[in-house]
Amino acid sequence: VGVPLSLGLGLFLAVLANQKIHGQGIYRTLFFLPSVVPAVATALLFLWVLNPRYGMVNQLLGFLHLPQPGWMASVTWSKPGLLMMILWGVGSNMVIFLAGLQGIPGQMYEAARLDGARAWTMFWRLTVPNLSGVILYNVVTGMIGLSQVFTQAYVIAGSSGAISLGTPAQSTLLYNLYIYQKAFQDLDMGYASAMAWVLTIVTMALTLAMFMVYDRVIGLEGGARS
Repeated sequence: VGVPLSLGLGLFLAVLANQKIHGQGIYRTLFFLPSVVPAVATALLFLWVLNPRYGMVNQLLGFLHLPQPGWMASVTWSKPGLLMMILWGVGSNMVIFLAGLQGIPGQMYEAARLDGARAWTMFWRLTVPNLSGVILYNVVTGMIGLSQVFTQAYVIAGSSGAISLGTPAQSTLLYNLYIYQKAFQDLDMGYASAMAWVLTIVTMALTLAMFMVYDRVIGLEGGARS
């Protein structure tokens, strides 16, 4: 869930940041700034913002007479809350997409406008195909990065004062957190090492599959154009 959301949000912010408007540099800085905040600080910030009793989010939802989730204290809402923490750093994806957008020749858009193409058509027919390599890079790095999420879930467990990780009710017991638990709490180093190797092999297999799909899609598009 996190990979497509981070890609979509990063591309959306990059398109906004690529608009030639007054104060463009300020907006780019504001979009990118959250991604340089340390993961621990981000997790502590969101634990305060998403606090079920006095958090800003639930206070706003209560003001709007909407349901107020338990967030990190709820088994149902802990993963959406964790996902919000991760998406907070989407600015790094935005910068890479922005570099790709600036590499697309402006003449292509001018020719499309002269042909009567609308903005949505130009986005799907020009922008997305020209960003295919950038999209592949962000998909691969995003998949690798999100498969190694550890800090946010560890901070959540520490803030609750729980002895076991993955609170509440192991709903945030991510794979890397479980490796840590097996290695440094249960002292089962062999099992933890085996899990780390499994993660490495699965990551390599998914990366290879993405490259194969990318090559196949590009080949089909090239054949269609020819």
